[in-house]
Amino acid sequence: MSRKMDFAGYDRGPFHDEMFGADGAPRPGCRLLYEKILSLPPGEVLARQASAEQALYDMGITFTVYGHEDGTEKIFPFDIIPRVIEAAEWEGLERGLVQRIHALNLFINDIYGQGRILADGVVPRSVVESSSGYFPECRGLSPPRGVWCHITGTDLVRDEAGRFLVLEDNLRCPSGVSYVLANRRILKRTFPEVFEAMDIRPVDDYAPLLLDMLHAIAPAGAARPTAALLTPGVFNSAYFEHTFLAQQAGIELVEGRDLVVADGYVHMRTTRGLKRVDVLYRRVGEDFLDPRVFRPDSLLGVPGLMEVYKAGRVAMANAPGTGVADDKVVYAYVPKMIRYYLGEEPVLENVETFLCWEDKARRHVLQNLDTMVVKAAAESGGYGMLVGPAATPEERRAFAAKIEADPRNYIAQPTIGLSRTPVIVGDRFEGRHVDLRPYVLYGEDIRVIPGGLTRVALKKGSLVVNSSQGGGSKDTWVLGPGAAAAAPAADKRGQEQGRRG
Repeated sequence: MSRKMDFAGYDRGPFHDEMFGADGAPRPGCRLLYEKILSLPPGEVLARQASAEQALYDMGITFTVYGHEDGTEKIFPFDIIPRVIEAAEWEGLERGLVQRIHALNLFINDIYGQGRILADGVVPRSVVESSSGYFPECRGLSPPRGVWCHITGTDLVRDEAGRFLVLEDNLRCPSGVSYVLANRRILKRTFPEVFEAMDIRPVDDYAPLLLDMLHAIAPAGAARPTAALLTPGVFNSAYFEHTFLAQQAGIELVEGRDLVVADGYVHMRTTRGLKRVDVLYRRVGEDFLDPRVFRPDSLLGVPGLMEVYKAGRVAMANAPGTGVADDKVVYAYVPKMIRYYLGEEPVLENVETFLCWEDKARRHVLQNLDTMVVKAAAESGGYGMLVGPAATPEERRAFAAKIEADPRNYIAQPTIGLSRTPVIVGDRFEGRHVDLRPYVLYGEDIRVIPGGLTRVALKKGSLVVNSSQGGGSKDTWVLGPGAAAAAPAADKRGQEQGRRG
């Protein structure tokens, strides 16, 4: 017989715990959830977890791991115990994200335009122009409304003191929002009673908000604009997300071979002939956009696309060239960008970062590799990275040689004890480290979707949350102001239960 699952043996460890306070009591926003879990009969938690996993399988929610010995297509691991963020805390995160995206957009517009921040030496010109995400071909571009970064996924972590810090920015083709929407659908079925009792802010309107944003940047004169999602194709690791978002937003899904430039416009091939496309939500890198401008040997691009874009006859989200802000060296300068463009102090701080191209910082990093996390500037997905405390002496020596050979390509950060949250391990709860990727849409204004993708390092002790490295995900519940009244009610029920006991 399955045993009843509770938190009696749960070890919070020395980390900030997302569900429990330092005194071991559930945090106010988690009390109703905590009570519900404790009220479930033996075997019910595991049964609901199994049901959620089956739902993921039925929905085809997968990702691709290249070179994996067991095959490439994987069901994305999911844990049904949600991560809860209270209303007041989210308000601060939202302000910080809006501020950051505003500054980053001004930065991208500036470096491809007048270049004031480079001329003033706030950000070194050499750092920008040596970035693999910087494309000189984008100089002089003028995106609709002056917006370059229409869709952003900013990675946040919480440190031991409970502070949220920005770990990195993702502006080129941020992925993962499909899991946010799918996770929420599943959790509504998994804990319907809790959803009815708590004021949980919705994420279901992401697809219509995405469509509104795409229509908002459509060229003037497009009364009923046609939008399409441009995918590299079925072999891309995020192809599930491409198909899911196109379906949810009600837009076309196209590959480069489906598009053609004719009469000064972009068209897609259909069974009824050519149909004009006004907005492209691109999920391909610049190298595969237009072989006449970027990579001439590409077979995936659309010849002439950039000429139409420059003429203002098609819009693209995100605009070409935004990937420069994904560079982890450029990331280190975002606080200076905020002060330079907005005249404000950053609401959200960066993780302390050492730039290995600077001699003093490089010496410090090389002397302290056993305590550092070192990352390659242009890598993602947990690749090109050294977690010093978990690495062998041989691995640290090999990485030191890489840093010495190409210092511009590396940054280092102190190892942060990421916050933890309970996950189901076997028939008990254990703490695992998490991060958070909220999604931001920028069209007529900047909208932060309340919640985001909570990624979980499912391997015990691991700090790497990426799905390609064995990570999973959770639903993220952002509480509305109405949730504040639920906590006292929960306390009252608990007191009544105690008196009856």
